[in-house]
Amino acid sequence: MIRKGRPVSHAGRDADGPRDVDSDGDPFDPFESFDAHDQAAGRAPSAQRGSTSADSGDAVGSPTETTYTRSRRTPGEARPNDDRAEKSQRPARSLKGRALGYLSRREYSRAELSRKLTPFVEETDSLETLLDSLEGEGWLSDSRFAESLVHRRASRLGANRIVGELKRHAVAQTLIEEASAQLRETELARAQAVWRKKYGQLPETQAERAKQARFLASRGFSGATIGKILKGIEDEWAGD
Repeated sequence: MIRKGRPVSHAGRDADGPRDVDSDGDPFDPFESFDAHDQAAGRAPSAQRGSTSADSGDAVGSPTETTYTRSRRTPGEARPNDDRAEKSQRPARSLKGRALGYLSRREYSRAELSRKLTPFVEETDSLETLLDSLEGEGWLSDSRFAESLVHRRASRLGANRIVGELKRHAVAQTLIEEASAQLRETELARAQAVWRKKYGQLPETQAERAKQARFLASRGFSGATIGKILKGIEDEWAGD
């Protein structure tokens, strides 16, 4: 008789994905024939089992024969592990909820958060009003953002790179000037740490010196700072 298999899950349709596993830990491919599946599990094909039962006198359809039935689902019931059905049941996230989700991870500038939220603005939303509210409640602060950015970048980048990033985030000019002054005070020490980690010794040739200078410049350190770090080899060239 025709044996019906279990319902095919979405995961089984992907040829490259993992196969379903039955309760015995046996991998099950929903598109595999029953005979091939039984052979893989070390059991005799269905045809051989049928002939054996016939030889022993058992009638077809006797209680000794195992049958498979499909599980029934209530119409409209979501399939198990159906992520799409689960997502469709989730309530839409408000614009403020989305903004607080971003701000809970790290500091954002007002301009950056505005760009992140713009694709989710509905007709009933007022983005500028929301941003004003977040600033008033202390969730959003360009000052904190500038401090956070300087803290995260100072150990690897020079003042020029960091100031440029603050400008791209449309931070107020007073905050940029304060950050720049703070960075200039420690510029030489930070540049020396970056140079020492990358090279550790003065260049022996002009080509090597140019390479080291380009590296420091790409990190945003000023020409005056780079010259001080490579001053030893410059003095040797001056005496030639």
